[in-house]
Amino acid sequence: MTPTDLLRDQFERIRDLAVRIADDLPDQDLGWRPDEQSNSVAWLLWHVARIQDDHLAALSTVDQQWVSGGWARRFGLDDGMDDTGYGHTPEQVAAIQPGSSTLLVDYLTAVTDQTLALLDTIEPDDLDRVVDDSWDPPVTMGVRLNSVVGDNFQHLGQAGMVRGLHDHG
Repeated sequence: MTPTDLLRDQFERIRDLAVRIADDLPDQDLGWRPDEQSNSVAWLLWHVARIQDDHLAALSTVDQQWVSGGWARRFGLDDGMDDTGYGHTPEQVAAIQPGSSTLLVDYLTAVTDQTLALLDTIEPDDLDRVVDDSWDPPVTMGVRLNSVVGDNFQHLGQAGMVRGLHDHG
């Protein structure tokens, strides 16, 4: 297995887990939160897609799906490419109301397809290329990809927990 094969597998698992979390959740319940300070399944799945979209587009020459694919408009949100949900207030979290789990899954699928296309262009040596020197130590492409995978799985775990609280709480 090559590093690219491993990364492809991880990003496919992220998409598949998001689909399972969203599966059969009534659209009107996507925004349910255990309390006002918590994130909803809608926000968490949106954030997973936004982080992957933002960070991986920055590693390549492609535009974020958020704008190029018209997803901001479909979500009824601003097309600001910097808004990935990081630092959102409870009010901003509550504003992420996509209206359907299909929209969330379709956006993440478009992002995953773009991610997989990028991974097909990466050579093993590319993983050592510095992509962000504002950190100490500087961030390489491999570290950035690993960071996105970890962040995505962490937020999917949270989404699964919120879904479980909703379903059984």
